[in-house]
Amino acid sequence: MRYRFSLDDPDSSSEDSLLNLTPLIDVVFVLLITFVLIAPLLKFDHIELAPAAKSKKEQPLPTQTRNSISIQVLKDNTISINQRKITDKDLIATLISLKKNHPKETPLLFQDQEASFGTYQKIKNAVESAGFTEMDVILKP
Repeated sequence: MRYRFSLDDPDSSSEDSLLNLTPLIDVVFVLLITFVLIAPLLKFDHIELAPAAKSKKEQPLPTQTRNSISIQVLKDNTISINQRKITDKDLIATLISLKKNHPKETPLLFQDQEASFGTYQKIKNAVESAGFTEMDVILKP
């Protein structure tokens, strides 16, 4: 490409100095078509949440009555299993006996949002040590 600059004829240099945008536009369209074709194939992980109850009276944890193993952690990090307070020492032993009595049950963990993450980790490790392969965590507002 050769540029000519002359003060006499301004139109003579404008023809040579134009940029050809066709290759750039072609690349953009190819990328756009690629994203449009690939986007439906992408899968995103998602978590389905239970709908929130409309009032406090309707919120008495219906899954807790169907499951025989419910673990509750209060905001002061106290642990109770099936409405009974449990110390850290008795946690694994209690879960092992519940595993023997209810081998097909999945423990439900009701964790208060102000409780520490260390308490959750302690319970998760105890549930795994007792032989459970799953644990459901129920999130309450």
